Amino acid sequence: MTAERTRGLGKGLSALLNDGDVHESSRDLSGGAQLVAISDISPNPDQPRRAFSSDEIDSLANSIAEKGLLQPVLVRPAPNGAGYQIVAGERRWRAAQRAKLHEIPVLVRELTDRETLEIAIVENVQRADLNPVEEARAYRQLVERFDHTQDEIARAVGKSRSHVANMMRLLALPESVLEHLEHGRLTAGHARAVATAPDPQALSEQIIRGGLNVRQAEQLARSIETRPAETPPSVAKEKDADTRALEDDLAHRLGLKVEIDHGKGKSREAGTVTIRYTKLDQLDDICRRLNSG
Repeated sequence: MTAERTRGLGKGLSALLNDGDVHESSRDLSGGAQLVAISDISPNPDQPRRAFSSDEIDSLANSIAEKGLLQPVLVRPAPNGAGYQIVAGERRWRAAQRAKLHEIPVLVRELTDRETLEIAIVENVQRADLNPVEEARAYRQLVERFDHTQDEIARAVGKSRSHVANMMRLLALPESVLEHLEHGRLTAGHARAVATAPDPQALSEQIIRGGLNVRQAEQLARSIETRPAETPPSVAKEKDADTRALEDDLAHRLGLKVEIDHGKGKSREAGTVTIRYTKLDQLDDICRRLNSG
């Protein structure tokens, strides 16, 4: 990996801010922070975090109203030239608005779109601010937009490669299951349990209705998988390790389930690659990738 690719990923705020940049008071503007009108600051449309708890914002707003904003918000000059765009600290910005502050301390840094997105993803993941679907989509953005590998992402966010791979694999689930996951009706453990089921949506509904924990969900999924198949087991041919590895690699890159069938005979002329999608946005993404060459 080149220096250019690693320059942003994994830096986080700790590499961008000097010790003197983070203050203990919104009135202490040493170290590079400056007061900026809240109305001149806008959120980043590529911010990976979409869900903000109202109760959480209210609690922080009460604290800010009493003690002030204890840590400045990291911003960059807005790409359209109007004011500033948030890089990290949208929750604090929202709470400051609710606390009826007119200006807040910010740290202004010149950052590219790439650096901005990478920092936002790394910071949110490291602080556990993202739900599982937001986290998975954030990893996919790093892979698709910036060509980062799962190993690189894992090192940057302090997770294992298997964790990153498992999270990205969740995106192959039906949209209805992802919605349950986003709203906390299912956990990532539940989602992994239903991922290999013939009907993940039906199994998810059953888990939610029964209030099953992850272990119970795994047991239920295994019981479904071990039921006798409609066709004799001898019909299915075991895939070799290289084919399974290639399927996994393609699935990780696309965030979708991929199946490879080499076909029959020595010529392999009947071989197929099947990419399974559950919504039209995923199909559009596949077409865009193929057309881009």
